[in-house]
Amino acid sequence: MKISPLDIQQQKFQRALRGYDMRDVDSFMELIYNEFEDLNKENDALKMALREKTNLSDELLEREKTLKETMMTAQQVTEDMKLNARKEGELIVSQAEVQAESLINTAHSRLASLLDDITEVKRQRAQFIASMKGLVNTHSKMLEVDEGEDDGFKEAEEKLKFLRKGK
Repeated sequence: MKISPLDIQQQKFQRALRGYDMRDVDSFMELIYNEFEDLNKENDALKMALREKTNLSDELLEREKTLKETMMTAQQVTEDMKLNARKEGELIVSQAEVQAESLINTAHSRLASLLDDITEVKRQRAQFIASMKGLVNTHSKMLEVDEGEDDGFKEAEEKLKFLRKGK
């Protein structure tokens, strides 16, 4: 059974013949009442302080939990970003390699085409030079024949001159 300070203050005792002195009992009861009341106030204050500390502790624990969750989320996001960056980098490198290979193949094809063109131009040049040499030789022979005919004409003219003189 809980006893309150009011219970102590209102407690009355019966008088007995050889009982205690009423003033001593009342004085002691007053002292107990005051002490009990102080202890109850102190107990209430301690309970309130404990409630405040418990609330603060709960709040701090909740903040700590939130911070831990935030840190774990940030760490996960960081790991995800690193993974995505690594994958993106690998994709970029892969695309660059494919593009470089394509450029190299195009360059090799172009080089082969240019070499074929050069070979064809050399062949045509050689054919042109041979054709020109043949044409020059033909004309040279024609000129030689023509000069030989000039000699024949000179001889015929001289014979005619001779014949004319003889007339």
